[in-house]
Amino acid sequence: MGTFYIEYEYWLAAFQLVMAMLGMGAALTPKDFREVLIEPKAVSTGSLIQVLLVPVIGLLFIQVFGLAGGVAVGVAIIVSIPGGSSSNIFTHFARGNIALSITITALTTLACLITVPLILDALISGYMRDGFAVPRIAIMKEIALTLLLPLTLGMAFLRYFPDWAETFSTWCVRASLFGLLVIVVGSSMSGRLDAEVFGQGNMLMLSLLLVTLVFLSWLVCRLMGLSTYDAAAIEMEVTVRNINLGIMLKASLFPAVAGVADPVGDMALFSLLFYGAVQMLISGGMIAWSRLLRGTTAAAT
Repeated sequence: MGTFYIEYEYWLAAFQLVMAMLGMGAALTPKDFREVLIEPKAVSTGSLIQVLLVPVIGLLFIQVFGLAGGVAVGVAIIVSIPGGSSSNIFTHFARGNIALSITITALTTLACLITVPLILDALISGYMRDGFAVPRIAIMKEIALTLLLPLTLGMAFLRYFPDWAETFSTWCVRASLFGLLVIVVGSSMSGRLDAEVFGQGNMLMLSLLLVTLVFLSWLVCRLMGLSTYDAAAIEMEVTVRNINLGIMLKASLFPAVAGVADPVGDMALFSLLFYGAVQMLISGGMIAWSRLLRGTTAAAT
């Protein structure tokens, strides 16, 4: 299993990302975006937090904690990628504005064609090996082929096969989760995920990064006077990163090679998987809190 994973790491990462985007697209229609765009305050706020404030927080963490190597790379990837399709699902559970969540996901996914290479170059170029340059064109092509194309195909499936779209979306998401499971198991069996080497300090730092993003999104929404309905969607978008895309980027930047140690790539992968696990736990608490707030507001009215 370990050897198989190393040989096909990139394609496994691409598979689970494409499946996630197909499943998300099969649940979207142009109508979902219409009402949100009529009142652009919330979508503008959420998108700007993603594109501008989150990378600044990542830069501060790298500098303040003196991060280097794979952990710095992992943090840079986490703050450069947009929100994932899971944020839409969690927004639904939190009784937030699903259309707003979907719109921010779509807009920041489009924006990441430009922002991901720029942010990665700005944050981690100083920690990379001599002569390294972020492959902007390659990353832009991969984002287009593994995010935008399957997202569009998923929407087309819903358009032409509406009776089958829900089932199609469900199985695509399940296939994506299976692909992610293969990545976790394969990495573990190949000896590339070592919690002891990663260290408790780095785990605490990544947990603090996640909590900081939660607080940042909550604070900005409060300052902008957004409703709890819209705020729930934005908080999920900012907190729940597209770890699927992050894993694919890591596999592209630091491909696994059998018999060759890659401490930077391994630490970056561990950072992504650990953040992904913690974001699920934190999101559960956010869902409970949001539902409580929404229930309290409904009772008061």
